[in-house]
Amino acid sequence: MDGSVRLDEVVMRFGDFTAIEKTSLEIGSGEFFSFLGPSGCGKTTLLNIISGFLTPSEGQVCIGGEPMASVAVNQRPTAMIFQNLALFPLMTVFENIEFGLEVRGVDKRKRRETSERLLELVALEGSGPKRVTELSGGQKQRVAIARALAVEPRVLLLDEPLSALDLKLRQHMRAELKAIQRKTGITFIYITHDQGEALTMSDRVAVMSAGRIQQVADPMTLYREPATGFVAAFVGENNRLQVGVIDQEGDRVRLDGGALGELTGRAGRETRLANGEAATLFVRPEHLRPTAAEAAGPKFDSEIEAVHFEGAWVMLETRLVASGEKLRVQLGHEVLRGYADALGVGQRILLGYDPVDSVVLRDDGSPVLDADTGEVLAGRQAAAGEEHV
Repeated sequence: MDGSVRLDEVVMRFGDFTAIEKTSLEIGSGEFFSFLGPSGCGKTTLLNIISGFLTPSEGQVCIGGEPMASVAVNQRPTAMIFQNLALFPLMTVFENIEFGLEVRGVDKRKRRETSERLLELVALEGSGPKRVTELSGGQKQRVAIARALAVEPRVLLLDEPLSALDLKLRQHMRAELKAIQRKTGITFIYITHDQGEALTMSDRVAVMSAGRIQQVADPMTLYREPATGFVAAFVGENNRLQVGVIDQEGDRVRLDGGALGELTGRAGRETRLANGEAATLFVRPEHLRPTAAEAAGPKFDSEIEAVHFEGAWVMLETRLVASGEKLRVQLGHEVLRGYADALGVGQRILLGYDPVDSVVLRDDGSPVLDADTGEVLAGRQAAAGEEHV
């Protein structure tokens, strides 16, 4: 059955506050689609509009090509898994999974056949008689998935369902969710602020900020070809330097780095920068490397302020001598072998990058993010948007 979802110029207002700016989007049937963004950007609001818990101020939602404006929440071909799972603690696993079917008047034998089949799907065979309180966190997640699938939705909506789990279990459940989605072929629409979840599981991701979708693309394109400064800063870690454009030839841009001198970068996809225009140069930590003074390419004279050993790599916190700006540098062990003696705190190090691995985007006023938490430090704060739902 057609599980495609279409948003046609959807707007959501709460009084004078616009939580969702005019948004049009198509999600394919059978797609694993994620909305990614910081708290308050409007992700949950959009999910509630699709489910019917909220009626948009403008525009409409279509599922399977059919407008949903006059379709009640319990009549829509959707099911939702909430952040707190909302399982019934005094019921057995069987009773939890079968609840929606019982409400729909499905007979007991059919309900039990369905719940047993779904328990096998989520690898919980034999757990039906157990109470929910006897299950681990990961097992509860699987029961919530089975309960949602029992009503045979065309679209499954997931509102940060893994956020309460520890890191190892979250990573395991990412793979489980993706495997279940592939087996069932149901459209999954997933809400998260965790870029690791979105990039690992999704066919496509919509990155949101302040009620607007900044970019929709597959995970690799989002990481390698960010369309806006917000996406470049939010998806993965990035160093950002404010520069001026000297000139652009093809996708190669010569840049005025001020105290850093002339730099070179690669223009973002379909980006044409005017001479003299303010822009931002983004270079990811893994693309910076120690280099020699005589080597070709842009270079930064830096001083090491901190060294963090993280197992597979070392992260350096450095300060540019010429400007005082800070850069983070991620070095793998193959690089460390040649520079281990030069990586002490207080030591000077020359850093270089290949312009092909950078991206230059026009200064579009994108919010500035905290490098460690991803929280918005400047620009419009939209936290009130999800306070309403």
